[in-house]
Amino acid sequence: MTRDTNVVRLAVIPGDGIGPEVVAATVPVLRAALEADGHRLEVTSFDWGGERFLRQGAAMPADAADLVKQTDAVLFGAVGRPDVPEHELIWGLIIGLRQRLDLAVNLRPVRAFPGVPTKVRDTDGVDLVIVRENTEGEYVGAGGVAHAGSGHDLGIEVAVHSRRAIERAAHQAFTLAGRRSGRLCLVTKSNAMRYGYPLWDRVVREVGEQYPRVELETVLVDAMAARMIQAPRSLDVLLASNLFGDILSDLAAVLAGGMGMAPSANVLPGGDVPGIYEPVHGSAPDIAGKGVANPVACTLSGAMLLDDLGHTGPARRVRDAVAGALRDTQHHTADLGGNATTADVASAVLHAMEGQEENV
Repeated sequence: MTRDTNVVRLAVIPGDGIGPEVVAATVPVLRAALEADGHRLEVTSFDWGGERFLRQGAAMPADAADLVKQTDAVLFGAVGRPDVPEHELIWGLIIGLRQRLDLAVNLRPVRAFPGVPTKVRDTDGVDLVIVRENTEGEYVGAGGVAHAGSGHDLGIEVAVHSRRAIERAAHQAFTLAGRRSGRLCLVTKSNAMRYGYPLWDRVVREVGEQYPRVELETVLVDAMAARMIQAPRSLDVLLASNLFGDILSDLAAVLAGGMGMAPSANVLPGGDVPGIYEPVHGSAPDIAGKGVANPVACTLSGAMLLDDLGHTGPARRVRDAVAGALRDTQHHTADLGGNATTADVASAVLHAMEGQEENV
């Protein structure tokens, strides 16, 4: 059967906490952006997450990866709730799904929008991307607990770094840097760690020989944390391991106004599996159900999704609409110092998008 290329098949996993709220605010925006370009959005929703775990003992079914492979992309809300052990949902859903789909790279762009306040001074013009290796490092799941319950418990967490995984992330980072400023920073810790990060340094340098127009700089992770706050505009594309990329991207989100402004994508460059696009923020159970969550991170994740599917016009339309809405402080949610609701922001973004069409 011939597939209708005018249809985007979207898998939606609202998840827990504020996840369903920000996803519900995002899907109409993606639909409107696509329809303005003559395309249609077809949504399949999966009730995977904490509630499913409480009902069935698993956050997602065993064939979850096969189910989402029938779609073009996945929009994911959030995971985590107080009455379920955190590891059951993290490993049982989002990390598990990333690994089953072999989504090698996590992309986390950080952009400071005009009119959005931040806790860091002088962030105007900040526009960087963190390329995070997404399948290994400390998150590979190797290790265990010895002497459990003896009073001398020993926790063993094994970090795994392979040439294959490093090369995949490095090629993505160099390619991205080549399309942007031509500058790439490798974040490492090879001065103190003897095996994993020296391998990173060596492999990334080797990959860099294939990209002579990209300037490679190697920066220790602690120095990078300071530089990110002190001189963020000196940065463009960062390449980091799973752990370092996770931590630094949360820090970098402050430059854009906080976690409610931080989108991300989990992708397999050159692969034929759907990517997972998700806001970086967690499930925020303290505000879940109150209608005050910031939907921008999820909406910008949706823009990344559209870009990766080749719908660059709709993706740009979404980003421009978000930027237009955020210029007015009445569209700022509480995390940005305002009083707007989730629905207010979603409505403002849709209105801004309609204004784009009127000006065409």
